[in-house]
Amino acid sequence: MKINCGIDEAGRGALAGPVVAAAVILPSSKMIKGLDDSKKITKKNRDKLFLKIVEMGEVGIGFSSHRVIDKINILNATHLAMTKAFSSLETIPDQILVDGINSPIFEYETKHIIGGDGKVDCIGAASIVAKVVRDKFMSMLDRVIPDFNFSKHKGYGTKEHLNLLKKNSFTEIHRKTFAPVKNLINSRNCKDSNMYTSNTNLEEINVEINNWLRMIGLLN
Repeated sequence: MKINCGIDEAGRGALAGPVVAAAVILPSSKMIKGLDDSKKITKKNRDKLFLKIVEMGEVGIGFSSHRVIDKINILNATHLAMTKAFSSLETIPDQILVDGINSPIFEYETKHIIGGDGKVDCIGAASIVAKVVRDKFMSMLDRVIPDFNFSKHKGYGTKEHLNLLKKNSFTEIHRKTFAPVKNLINSRNCKDSNMYTSNTNLEEINVEINNWLRMIGLLN
């Protein structure tokens, strides 16, 4: 039977935080019911499916930080995260299936599927893993950046988030090259000293998310 690897990302359109990619190879002998586009699944069901995917499948995770996104742009940063996720797998698939219209150039046969997270189980699984991992990271930020409510909006440009940006200014975790943040910085002539948090606080979160990933077997 052909071995397929599904790849998808989470956080590409957010104004803050990393973009996270997942690569998933599902077992051919067992089926995981309920896989779909992660955004169409309730948090409760996502978390249950996430644990099943990690337990039954082979999973790779890749991060590109907000700093990397600002340095090389979101498309390249997304491709970098996808490359990291795929590279962490031990199994070489017969085919790579990627949600959307583009991806990094892999050495193996690659197929792009628009809306693939709702059509192909391994892509849906990758979508769920990427979202759960990224949501976990963003929720952890509430402890060091309590006035931004990242656990609710996950860094996306919601009305609440935009209002908090205007009220509190930007933080280290924000993407400075994304229009709403960039415009705020330019309009207020902001400098790094105006940032709401510090690199030290973010390092604590990085250590914590890495420890969690190790605990569930997604990081060596």
